[in-house]
Amino acid sequence: MFQLISNTPLTFELVCKNTTLTTIGDAVRLFGELTPEQRETYHWQVAMLTLNSAIKEPRYLAAATITLQTALNLSGMLLQPP
Repeated sequence: MFQLISNTPLTFELVCKNTTLTTIGDAVRLFGELTPEQRETYHWQVAMLTLNSAIKEPRYLAAATITLQTALNLSGMLLQPP
């Protein structure tokens, strides 16, 4: 069975204002950098729970990447095209 590890690529790259997220490890690191207030918001809770589900069941990786993209967008952290 395929297992996700820290260097497993996300379904697609997420370009943020200060960094680019390409792997599971990048996402986990970003979660660790969130403030307690950010972690309490619904969109970040969903993103973290979905990534946790993907780690347990790899077929959820696309959903986890999309919810992470949504959380980044709602937080104003996603790089917007010019």
